[in-house]
Amino acid sequence: MQEIRASFFIECEELLEALQDALQMMEGGEADDETINVAFRAVHSIKGGAGAFGLDDLVAFAHSFETTMDEMRAGRLEAEAETIALFFQCGDLLSDLVRVARDGGDIDDAVRSNLLSQLEELAGQDGQAAEEEVVDFQPMGISLDLPAIDGLPDLEADSAAVTEATETEANALRHVEIRFSPEPELYRSGNEPLFLLRALAGLGESTVCCTREALPDLEEYDGTANVMAWQIELHTNADDDAIRDVFDFVDGLCSLTITEVGPDDPGGSGDEVTAAPLPVDAEPEASLPAEPVPEPIRPQMSEDTVTQAAERPADTQRSKPGATVRVDLDRIDRMVNLVGELVINQSMLAQSVDASGLSGNTKIASGLDEFQQLTRDIQDSVMLIRAQPVKSLFQRMARIVREASSDVGKTVRLKTEGEGTEIDKTVIERLSDPLTHMIRNAVDHGLETPDDRVAAGKPEEGIVSLRASHRSGRVIIEVADNGGGINRPKVRQIATDKGLISPDQDLSDTEIDNLLFLPGFSTASEVSNLSGRGVGMDVVKNAISALGGRITITSTPGEGTTFSISLPLTLAVLDGMVVRVGSETLVVPLSAISETLSLQKEDARALGPQTQVVRVRDTFVPLINLGTELGYSPPRESYEGAIVLLISHEDGQRAALVVDGIEDQRQVVIKGLQDSYGHVPGVAAATILGDGQIALILDPADLLMNASGQSRPHQLARTG
Repeated sequence: MQEIRASFFIECEELLEALQDALQMMEGGEADDETINVAFRAVHSIKGGAGAFGLDDLVAFAHSFETTMDEMRAGRLEAEAETIALFFQCGDLLSDLVRVARDGGDIDDAVRSNLLSQLEELAGQDGQAAEEEVVDFQPMGISLDLPAIDGLPDLEADSAAVTEATETEANALRHVEIRFSPEPELYRSGNEPLFLLRALAGLGESTVCCTREALPDLEEYDGTANVMAWQIELHTNADDDAIRDVFDFVDGLCSLTITEVGPDDPGGSGDEVTAAPLPVDAEPEASLPAEPVPEPIRPQMSEDTVTQAAERPADTQRSKPGATVRVDLDRIDRMVNLVGELVINQSMLAQSVDASGLSGNTKIASGLDEFQQLTRDIQDSVMLIRAQPVKSLFQRMARIVREASSDVGKTVRLKTEGEGTEIDKTVIERLSDPLTHMIRNAVDHGLETPDDRVAAGKPEEGIVSLRASHRSGRVIIEVADNGGGINRPKVRQIATDKGLISPDQDLSDTEIDNLLFLPGFSTASEVSNLSGRGVGMDVVKNAISALGGRITITSTPGEGTTFSISLPLTLAVLDGMVVRVGSETLVVPLSAISETLSLQKEDARALGPQTQVVRVRDTFVPLINLGTELGYSPPRESYEGAIVLLISHEDGQRAALVVDGIEDQRQVVIKGLQDSYGHVPGVAAATILGDGQIALILDPADLLMNASGQSRPHQLARTG
């Protein structure tokens, strides 16, 4: 039962995600019937599953939520902006109720009561739930007792009149035979066949028989296979589309056959046949027509197609969704670690073969190449298992935007792009807190007040954009707003008042923007529930750096600000260039290297007392002597013949790293240093090479930011 309960909560996450998707589409003006049905089905499925586990609070709220959404499905409630906003809040509370049911905790009763009142007002309810009689289950048949309805005639007092009216109506009814067989997925998704059978009974007079053709002996039943199926005889004036709508929520999760028998019986006598429920110990009568092959539901089927269901070829059936397996994350982490060890061993084997002097045409060398490719394929496959779309993270940010905008009295809409961009699950989890802080700052201080926006000729509604994409082997996540941009004179003045910079210090726009990342820096004039732009941004930068990432700012006055985060795809492995600097071996991420150069005497030029630049075609880039910066070697006498790695960054900056030699290009396993040594400037992590040697993995962007300027050739430094 605990495993089933855990599976239910995992499915709740998927259903809540589908609900958020549908609500966002409705918010964007796509409130068509299918989108509304998707949202309704998500809430309905959560309610059904919660009822099976006795989660009364969750069931009660989900019931009110789906009742109001049903009004929209029926066309009695318009998908207005205020209504969609309420549905978003209800979705947030539904998520909280699921979390509390899973992990424990409390829910703010005032918030829940307020939302329930608004839902009941929209649905036109008085807050009193209709009482329903208990449904009587019989072992081989089901009798459905619907709630009593006021205004019906007294059958005992006026039986003759009722009988005459009933016979007249019955002559206009259709006689439909329905065969319904759920798949195991129907139960796992929290759906309940009873609700479907009850809904069918609402279309007319029905007799429901539970068949037992597939029922095995008790000792042979494993408890997981589906052995239940139902045969329903329905007398109704509803058409086939209305009948199929009953099963719309379990589309693809069951087999369904609808056959119109008509006023005549199967034998053609013309007498209407009403099947009675089968007794407990009886098999279905042999005189019944042979049951056609069950077929998945097709909501768009025509009436002719439905009546000929038994004659359809098998290739017209709907294919089932691909099977999925839920695996504990610790097991995947163990697999990732083992693949890392495999990569190291493969590298050690390759180095041993090279050291032995074997020819490249030997079977050993050929087999080693195949082993290397196989290792890469295994590693890529394992990384795909850990990779997840950023969609779930973006949906959490949508709630942050709603709550933050409500706190500051602004109208804000979140726009997302690239939700399908995949990134390592660990990165997603650790990115949540810094991204939350950036979103709150964008709403609170990035966007102007509604009055200021109108005065500036902008729409009253502000936009916060959240974008994700792959670029140069990394993931780029951008948080942008269309507000007033960073007030750089104000930022500079605050930094001067705090003694962070001198009054006469000359700073570029980028350098002024980066002052926001200093500890304790704030542009907020007063304390509020939300921190001002810059408060805690040093924590954000540290969190991003701990992930091997970096953050940059671009801002245009009057147009807005964009924070760009660059992150590695995974925290497990990377492709690197193994280089030699002095007596040390280092690894430079391959994604950061745009090209390699061999310098001529005239390529390096002095710029200031301690700075060198290199001419690369029509531009100049700063030259960084890696050995000198890291303390491995003294300054060079000359850069003639030096080997240079040209580094390019996402923000367009470039630098030339001088190394003593290039050893190899290979895939390396990342071993973190943060826990043992904290942040080391210019160093991202470490790895183990094929010969067992430990090599540092460099962070080129951090190297450039913290360069000391000791790259002037030693000879020029003495004579200059």
